[in-house]
Amino acid sequence: MLPVFEQNNGLLFYPVQYEGLESSPNIFYTGATTNQQIVPSVSWLLENRGSKMFLLGSDYVFPRTANKIIKAQLTAEEDKVAAVFGGWTSASRKAMLPVFEQNNGLLFYPVQYEGLESSPNIFYTGATTNQQIVPSVSWLLENRGSKMFLLGSDYVFPRTANKIIKAQLTAEGGELAGEEYTPLGHTDFSTIIAKIKEAKPDIVYNTLNGDSNVAFFKQLKDAGITSKDMTTLSVSVAEEEIRGIGADILEGHLAAWNYYQSTDTPENKAFVDKYKAKYGSDRVTADPIEAGYTAVYLWKAAVEKAGSTEVAKVKEAAKGIEFAAPEGKVTIDGDNQHIYKTVRIGEVQADGQFKELWNSGEPVKPDPYLKTYDWAKGLSGE
Repeated sequence: MLPVFEQNNGLLFYPVQYEGLESSPNIFYTGATTNQQIVPSVSWLLENRGSKMFLLGSDYVFPRTANKIIKAQLTAEEDKVAAVFGGWTSASRKAMLPVFEQNNGLLFYPVQYEGLESSPNIFYTGATTNQQIVPSVSWLLENRGSKMFLLGSDYVFPRTANKIIKAQLTAEGGELAGEEYTPLGHTDFSTIIAKIKEAKPDIVYNTLNGDSNVAFFKQLKDAGITSKDMTTLSVSVAEEEIRGIGADILEGHLAAWNYYQSTDTPENKAFVDKYKAKYGSDRVTADPIEAGYTAVYLWKAAVEKAGSTEVAKVKEAAKGIEFAAPEGKVTIDGDNQHIYKTVRIGEVQADGQFKELWNSGEPVKPDPYLKTYDWAKGLSGE
């Protein structure tokens, strides 16, 4: 579109995050660039550090551009980056993975994901499947009903997550009421909401990503369906999304994470205070923000233990490292470079924060390939 607007002196307001490296006199960029999403959660930790690191924001629509930037940073003869922190969707991570493996780089990926992956060049500081999806499904079946409708965006995370959920429903006595996918950014949910009404599920398990959540929940409420009528549990709606959607719309709905701004630890109180002092009292913290923050401290501890920023030495030193994170104690699992995390299920309150309804009681060992679940055999192809 850009040449059309420039040649005809038109004006475009572009609302979606993008890869940067562009500035047109005929476009106002109202979405985030790569440095405005995960970046704030870690950038203030990196000030005055001696080693060079690279921060990467959301990248599900422009992997080629981001990968060019990453490769240049990883292969620079001088001032080569020691580690990369970021990525937002599984599509972005899947696109970046071969670049890191081929160039022996190190990525810290701070967002929950679908599991069934373990790269020697990635540390996964967000939840894997048995630290979010699997326990939340079990909790829902025990506490909210057996009939579940699966709704997700049409890309790798929701597709893989729902494959796992369907196997779990069969094993644990649940019933699949329906399964629907929409393109990323989809905003018309009238047909799907009609299908949900017809199916009458006890639960909608929501793996929508991005702005689709805004449209879905607003249209769900407009259709007369509230949290009192039907349980909806999301895995990509955190405090920042609540601000965008509206607490009045989301109140009573559920989300499964490993961290909330309301998580009661001394480390979290200090973290929230520092974050608001840096970015403003109206800003909120959220699980991906905390996971990005934690990633930097884990990398720092591994570098100090290794006495080097070399990838092989950092990886070896990282095994078993513990950190008192805002979410609670986390530990790097040397077998798969994921971290032990406490699972939490929370309910959205009128103030836009979460009230914790349940937690796992202790950090859960990461099991990205679900090897400890008999019903999951064959899902990973291993």
